[in-house]
Amino acid sequence: MENVDGKELFKFEMHRAGAVTNTDLVTVDDHGITCWARINLDGELIKFNPPQTMVAAPLKQGATWNFDGQAGDLKVHQQYQVTGEEDIEVPAGEFHAYHIRGEQSSPSRMTIDRWFTPGVGIVKDVTTMRATDGDLLQRISLELAERPKIENRPEVKSNATSKRLSVSFAKDQFGKVSTTFSTDTPQIYVRWQGQRLRKGGKVKAVWIAENIGEDFPQDYKVDEASATVESQNAHGAFMLARPEAGWAIGDYRVEFYVDDVFVDAAKLKIVK
Repeated sequence: MENVDGKELFKFEMHRAGAVTNTDLVTVDDHGITCWARINLDGELIKFNPPQTMVAAPLKQGATWNFDGQAGDLKVHQQYQVTGEEDIEVPAGEFHAYHIRGEQSSPSRMTIDRWFTPGVGIVKDVTTMRATDGDLLQRISLELAERPKIENRPEVKSNATSKRLSVSFAKDQFGKVSTTFSTDTPQIYVRWQGQRLRKGGKVKAVWIAENIGEDFPQDYKVDEASATVESQNAHGAFMLARPEAGWAIGDYRVEFYVDDVFVDAAKLKIVK
């Protein structure tokens, strides 16, 4: 529990790779699940004004609710509707769940689909983020892996929150992660997800050929690209197209810089 402005709130943490990525401070009562504040990665307390309804009660088909308010300095507008009841299967088993559809129009375009089972919680969550022109930016799908149980709090690594960027490679922007590509791959995407970034800052990727034969020096710079950061948890992708003669076989790496300060490097291979 945590006391905020004299109100006792449950602490609901999300853990990823040994780090607490965010903490929601909520109440659970006859009105449903309500989020009053959130603690971000930097330990900053962000209050919701008014408190945000996550799941309204009683749940029934056609039920709707809105959130028009402030999350810290951000203005947020969301609309939710219970579209129906469905039988859904996830790794934790089969559940009869209410399908809740949320649409966010500001501060960014987002669709949230949640399947909620009373007595269990959210068994599946699919969040889809789009650019202002409607293009798909990112889709995150979470499924319940095992039924809820009471256990000790997982260990939190003291250095787990220090990594500001997570990086992965793929053949397309939303494809399967890979670190090995053939010489005829049309393009290679390097995707990044940031944490605790400075709004208005710059993320830069530098493509480097470590060892691609005698015709090129070691650690040859192939290309670079940069993007402007729109939020603390911004994400994006850089793409390098296949040269006309095909990719040179060998080892490559991509170095990432935030505001011109090196933060991480990821490696890949080109094979026949």
